[in-house]
Amino acid sequence: MQEKLTLSVEGMHCGACVRRVTAALQGVKGVDLGVVKVGSAQMILNSDQASVEEVSAAVNQIGFSARIERE
Repeated sequence: MQEKLTLSVEGMHCGACVRRVTAALQGVKGVDLGVVKVGSAQMILNSDQASVEEVSAAVNQIGFSARIERE
């Protein structure tokens, strides 16, 4: 099943942060990444391949604080 998610990300402040978060999310199987900007990321998640916890954990592991907001 696919669902639209917005990830609120604390600690991002520049383009390098955006690139790091983008790379981390692209590494999660089942994530179809949309717009990533300072403070947030939009995506479509295939929940058959990954969980929302895995998505936020991928961002938390690189030093940011992520919170999922379902649309």
